[in-house]
Amino acid sequence: AIILVHWLLTVWGCMNYMLPVSYAWGNFTVLAVGIWAIVQRDSLDAITMFLTGLLLTVLTDIIHISIFYPSHDFVSDAKRFSIGMAIFSLLLKPVSCYLVYRMYRERGGE
Repeated sequence: AIILVHWLLTVWGCMNYMLPVSYAWGNFTVLAVGIWAIVQRDSLDAITMFLTGLLLTVLTDIIHISIFYPSHDFVSDAKRFSIGMAIFSLLLKPVSCYLVYRMYRERGGE
Protein backbone atom coordinates (compact mmCIF):
# COMPACT_ATOMS: atom_id res chain seq x y z
CA ALA A 1 0.00 0.00 0.00
CA ILE A 2 2.91 2.35 0.72
CA ILE A 3 4.28 1.89 -2.79
CA LEU A 4 0.91 2.39 -4.47
CA VAL A 5 0.08 5.57 -2.54
CA HIS A 6 3.46 7.17 -3.18
CA TRP A 7 3.42 6.09 -6.83
CA LEU A 8 0.02 7.73 -7.36
CA LEU A 9 1.02 10.92 -5.54
CA THR A 10 4.29 11.11 -7.49
CA VAL A 11 2.46 10.66 -10.80
CA TRP A 12 0.04 13.41 -9.85
CA GLY A 13 2.92 15.58 -8.64
CA CYS A 14 4.65 15.25 -12.03
CA MET A 15 1.52 15.97 -14.06
CA ASN A 16 2.21 19.58 -14.99
CA TYR A 17 5.98 19.73 -15.31
CA MET A 18 6.28 22.16 -12.41
CA LEU A 19 8.89 19.99 -10.73
CA PRO A 20 12.06 18.97 -12.59
CA VAL A 21 12.70 15.53 -14.03
CA SER A 22 15.02 14.77 -11.11
CA TYR A 23 11.98 14.78 -8.80
CA ALA A 24 10.34 12.03 -10.84
CA TRP A 25 13.55 10.02 -11.28
CA GLY A 26 14.38 10.14 -7.58
CA ASN A 27 10.94 9.13 -6.38
CA PHE A 28 10.32 6.44 -8.99
CA THR A 29 13.76 4.92 -8.37
CA VAL A 30 13.03 4.65 -4.65
CA LEU A 31 9.65 3.10 -5.43
CA ALA A 32 11.37 0.53 -7.65
CA VAL A 33 13.66 -0.35 -4.74
CA GLY A 34 10.52 -0.61 -2.60
CA ILE A 35 9.06 -3.16 -5.00
CA TRP A 36 12.31 -5.10 -4.70
CA ALA A 37 12.01 -4.94 -0.90
CA ILE A 38 8.46 -6.29 -1.05
CA VAL A 39 9.33 -9.12 -3.44
CA GLN A 40 12.38 -10.30 -1.49
CA ARG A 41 10.94 -10.65 1.98
CA ASP A 42 14.09 -12.27 3.37
CA SER A 43 16.45 -9.53 2.18
CA LEU A 44 17.55 -7.08 4.85
CA ASP A 45 19.57 -5.12 2.28
CA ALA A 46 16.52 -4.37 0.15
CA ILE A 47 14.49 -2.95 3.03
CA THR A 48 17.52 -0.97 4.26
CA MET A 49 18.01 0.57 0.82
CA PHE A 50 14.29 1.38 0.60
CA LEU A 51 14.32 3.08 4.01
CA THR A 52 17.47 5.02 3.13
CA GLY A 53 15.97 6.06 -0.20
CA LEU A 54 12.78 7.26 1.45
CA LEU A 55 14.77 9.33 3.93
CA LEU A 56 16.85 10.85 1.13
CA THR A 57 13.79 11.71 -0.94
CA VAL A 58 12.35 13.60 2.03
CA LEU A 59 15.35 15.92 1.79
CA THR A 60 15.34 16.16 -2.01
CA ASP A 61 11.57 16.73 -2.13
CA ILE A 62 11.91 19.64 0.30
CA ILE A 63 14.61 21.13 -1.92
CA HIS A 64 12.64 20.57 -5.14
CA ILE A 65 9.38 21.98 -3.81
CA SER A 66 11.03 25.00 -2.16
CA ILE A 67 13.01 25.92 -5.28
CA PHE A 68 10.30 25.29 -7.89
CA TYR A 69 7.23 26.46 -5.96
CA PRO A 70 5.54 29.18 -8.04
CA SER A 71 5.97 32.67 -6.62
CA HIS A 72 3.02 34.32 -8.36
CA ASP A 73 -0.71 34.11 -7.70
CA PHE A 74 -1.72 33.23 -11.26
CA VAL A 75 -1.31 29.47 -11.07
CA SER A 76 -3.83 27.19 -12.78
CA ASP A 77 -5.87 24.74 -10.76
CA ALA A 78 -4.08 21.80 -12.39
CA LYS A 79 -0.68 23.15 -11.33
CA ARG A 80 -1.99 23.84 -7.83
CA PHE A 81 -3.29 20.25 -7.64
CA SER A 82 0.03 18.89 -8.90
CA ILE A 83 2.15 20.76 -6.36
CA GLY A 84 -0.38 19.91 -3.64
CA MET A 85 0.02 16.20 -4.33
CA ALA A 86 3.81 16.55 -4.21
CA ILE A 87 3.49 18.27 -0.82
CA PHE A 88 1.04 15.59 0.38
CA SER A 89 3.50 12.88 -0.67
CA LEU A 90 6.22 14.69 1.26
CA LEU A 91 4.01 14.87 4.36
CA LEU A 92 3.25 11.13 4.17
CA LYS A 93 6.88 10.08 3.82
CA PRO A 94 7.72 10.20 7.57
CA VAL A 95 4.77 7.88 8.23
CA SER A 96 5.99 5.61 5.44
CA CYS A 97 9.50 5.67 6.89
CA TYR A 98 8.11 4.57 10.26
CA LEU A 99 6.17 1.71 8.66
CA VAL A 100 9.19 0.61 6.62
CA TYR A 101 11.33 0.78 9.77
CA ARG A 102 8.86 -1.56 11.49
CA MET A 103 9.20 -3.94 8.53
CA TYR A 104 12.98 -3.69 8.91
CA ARG A 105 12.71 -4.65 12.59
CA GLU A 106 10.40 -7.57 11.76
CA ARG A 107 12.97 -8.91 9.29
CA GLY A 108 15.65 -8.97 11.95
CA GLY A 109 17.19 -5.52 11.70
CA GLU A 110 18.83 -4.04 14.78
